[in-house]
Amino acid sequence: MTIRRDVDAMAHDGLVIKTLGGVQRAAAMDLYETDLRSRLSEHRREKRAIARTALSLLEGRRTIFIDGGTTCLEFAKALAAEQKDLTIVTNSALACLDLGRSKENMVVGIGGQYDAASASFVGPTAEESAAKFFVDVAFVSTKGFLPEIGTFESAVATYHIKQIIARQAARVVLLVDHSKFGQRALSKVLDIAQIHDIVTDDAAPQDVLRKLESADRRVHRANILIEAASTTEGAASAS
Repeated sequence: MTIRRDVDAMAHDGLVIKTLGGVQRAAAMDLYETDLRSRLSEHRREKRAIARTALSLLEGRRTIFIDGGTTCLEFAKALAAEQKDLTIVTNSALACLDLGRSKENMVVGIGGQYDAASASFVGPTAEESAAKFFVDVAFVSTKGFLPEIGTFESAVATYHIKQIIARQAARVVLLVDHSKFGQRALSKVLDIAQIHDIVTDDAAPQDVLRKLESADRRVHRANILIEAASTTEGAASAS
């Protein structure tokens, strides 16, 4: 437990990155660029709680898409540890690495031009590839979220992939922690009408969540305290 607590503290400070079954120095791989590395440690507890709550939306669905946002990367870790027999499409190099540690799922990487800031593949080749996939559910993250309008991104290179996949997915699930609510970024990405489910943490503004529910959006609230207790129990049993 002492080792796990030390690792958790270092991960919170951005010094290391926890991986499935291990840990590595944050600067150990070129894939982890400064911008992404700094975001990996922000609201980590909330993102993990959201990721675990999102697992409940997979029942009966066999093909999914995951983008390269940090909340989706936490979701990829959860998938690799607990889910089997899925076909997972992603343009994220980091998601491929996490998911590839398990042989229980098929991972399909969308190739193209490598975008260092997001550790994802983008550009015309990636967009052409994305247009060939029709998944049961797409899990997407966001830089900013205005519930009455939709999602926003600051990186132009990455949002076209999300738009293409969202148009073709049977269902779109937005993974968004409370800090993104009320935030706007450079480019509008998805209309609120394109989003079927919203998974957030229990610190999100409750009045806004009720408005989303009244507009026929399905809202799933992740309990941060339950997730924290679960993590502590898991560390204790492992020791």
